[in-house]
Amino acid sequence: MPDIVFKSVPFSKEDVTLALESGVDGIITDAAHVDGVRTLALCDVWAEADMPSVALGSKAEEESIAARIASGERLVLAQGWEIIPVENLLAQPAVAGKLAVEAASLTEARLAAGILECGVPTIVVLPEALSSLKSIVAELKLSQGALSLGKATVTEVRTVGLGHRVCVDTLTLMERGQGMLIGNSSAFTFLVHAETEHNEYVAARPFRINAGGVHAYAVMPGDKTCYVGELRSGDEVLIVNADGRTSLATVGRIKTEVRPMLMISAEMETPDGVRSGAVFLQNAETIRLVRSDGTPVSVVALRPGDEIVCRADVAGRHFGMRVQENIREI
Repeated sequence: MPDIVFKSVPFSKEDVTLALESGVDGIITDAAHVDGVRTLALCDVWAEADMPSVALGSKAEEESIAARIASGERLVLAQGWEIIPVENLLAQPAVAGKLAVEAASLTEARLAAGILECGVPTIVVLPEALSSLKSIVAELKLSQGALSLGKATVTEVRTVGLGHRVCVDTLTLMERGQGMLIGNSSAFTFLVHAETEHNEYVAARPFRINAGGVHAYAVMPGDKTCYVGELRSGDEVLIVNADGRTSLATVGRIKTEVRPMLMISAEMETPDGVRSGAVFLQNAETIRLVRSDGTPVSVVALRPGDEIVCRADVAGRHFGMRVQENIREI
């Protein structure tokens, strides 16, 4: 995930304000305005002279830029850079983590973020891309790509008594079809829907996912998992759409309370055969999974044979990191 920096040269207070509201990580501006910009928000602010733009049009310039960055200078590749020279710079360990390039459009920002798969670590958005800045930030900083989801068939729904369940309240207002992947095993998770739906008894809380038992795994950004009971305010969680698209949300609050619980089991066909898993969720009408058509379904309405959205993966996690081990979770 690259840092997004907005370049306001010549300085424009309106442009800088919009950039900060869009969620950029930093601002480059005229030296005379650096202190003023620092009063607007808590972020990095540089004078243009401290992060100058340099042209990259020849092998000699590439070598010079590499040497200067390796020696500690902060340089920005000026608009007009080409992919191969940037790949050459990213391939050098002393340069790779410090490289920055200019982008004048969403297309150029996307291109920079995908070079050598790892992408350029800092993208400097020029004023001509101001109208696309919110899209650039949303796509490059919030989007986490797509996950492969599938149809699973519910095999059992039964009450299991009381248990500690966790509500994950985020700073994001989610929409129908969005939720978190939760399950007893990292190898089989269920798309637990956000509380976006109204009913006559309880108002919608679209910022909330009632994520189930404290012991459960949540699929997290960066191909990691976390126990739901270990989530804390300020953590970033992975929000997943019914079609597999993903984004980030920040946890604002965690609510852990004792509630009556259901155990929901399901199975799905995969290229490796039938896989099965289970999840423990609160026994209440407002807690929902997602049907195969993308619509939410209350857990109290689920019956064996119903189709829901799940994700099959490979078991094996150590402190949330994927490991190659012979692990069985039941």
